[in-house]
Amino acid sequence: METLYDVQQLFKRFGMYIYVGARIYDIELMAIELKNLYEGHLIDRDIYLQARRILSREHKIEENRLTERGIE
Repeated sequence: METLYDVQQLFKRFGMYIYVGARIYDIELMAIELKNLYEGHLIDRDIYLQARRILSREHKIEENRLTERGIE
């Protein structure tokens, strides 16, 4: 697992489609749902950590984009 798309495919395996409208909010909701999957013992620790790393990276990228545009 290396990309946000890969994380989305992980959610898809559980019938979860996350779309709020703003990319940064999608990523934040994915982080919450990822934690729920892990705490529910539906995914193992390695998958959780890989996906969490990707979501953290993508969140930082999106924060930087918004800051550059003067939105946040």
